[in-house]
Amino acid sequence: MKKRLSKNIEWSILVCTILLIIIGLIALFSATQNAEYDEFKKQILWIGVSIPFVVVVTLIDYETIAKISPVFYVAMIILLVGVLFTEPINGATSWYNLGGASFQPAEFTKIFVIILLALVMSKMVAKGKKEISRPTRLLMLIGILAVPVLLIIKQPDYGTALAFLVAFLAMLFVAGIDKKYIIAGILIVAITLPVLYFFVLPDHAKQRIDVFLNQDLDPRGAGYNLTQSKLAIGAGQLFGMGLLKGNQTQLGYLSPKTTDFIYSVIGEEMGFLVAAAIIVLYVVLITKAIYVAKTAKDNLGSYIATGIAGIFLFHMTENIGMTIGLLPITGVPLPFVSYGGSSLLCNLIMIALLLNISGRRQKAIFMEE
Repeated sequence: MKKRLSKNIEWSILVCTILLIIIGLIALFSATQNAEYDEFKKQILWIGVSIPFVVVVTLIDYETIAKISPVFYVAMIILLVGVLFTEPINGATSWYNLGGASFQPAEFTKIFVIILLALVMSKMVAKGKKEISRPTRLLMLIGILAVPVLLIIKQPDYGTALAFLVAFLAMLFVAGIDKKYIIAGILIVAITLPVLYFFVLPDHAKQRIDVFLNQDLDPRGAGYNLTQSKLAIGAGQLFGMGLLKGNQTQLGYLSPKTTDFIYSVIGEEMGFLVAAAIIVLYVVLITKAIYVAKTAKDNLGSYIATGIAGIFLFHMTENIGMTIGLLPITGVPLPFVSYGGSSLLCNLIMIALLLNISGRRQKAIFMEE
């Protein structure tokens, strides 16, 4: 069984992931030289911690994981409630402090929300393709999504909340939801966005949107990080200024350079060629994830792979877009490249799920079990 599983796995997904991690480690090495390479060392440690999880998640049948996902979903909700009572870090109560490390439950919630939604959707579709378009069924799915999303918004972490929504919409589309709901959703978003801006969003979030719309509005205040990011990427030109030699990176103008603006570090010190190569790697990774969704042996695997593709698509687009001024700054990390233990482990588990689903595309695999 393991031999056939290995043969069917979409190994190009793993190759793209490893290449992104390597580029990220090189950038972190350069960005942390003035801090005794602290975050660089921690990232290597987290890679080591993640490997056993990747192996286990790849080998266990994803249908088994889906069956126990409601238990983990409830556990994540409890953790999301508890984290609201922790000490704020940079104005957000998003992390549990575990001695020398931190744990961000919102990252892991992505996994179990996607799996639980996929499980419920697959059961609905099994009763008929139109079942998922019934208002009561749709409200059930929205309820599963809304609880963690609202708790994450409360932290506040708007970027992660948006990632959930993108994944959910992608899964609904693949599940064959009625087009009238898609049109209604677009209208609701168009109506609610101005309301959210004027009456819900805090001042710092409004400032980020204002700066995005008018990037010369406050170059030394709310627009400072964006200005420095664009200067760094522009200075890199084709081949970059060289590792450990970037002006904005090494002189401390980019902040936070190991997480939100790691792409700016790469653009400045490694140049356009490497920065463009990162985008190509993500495009291949996401395309392969969609291919896994199309070729999965059942709807459950298809929906899980689609949700994961949506998560990666959002993170890549938002992080790179915000560093070059095409999208508002939201503090979304770049998967596999930005520093962050919870983010790295979560993303590698999602990669393991893609490998899991791709390896089980032929039902013949299970005949020998």
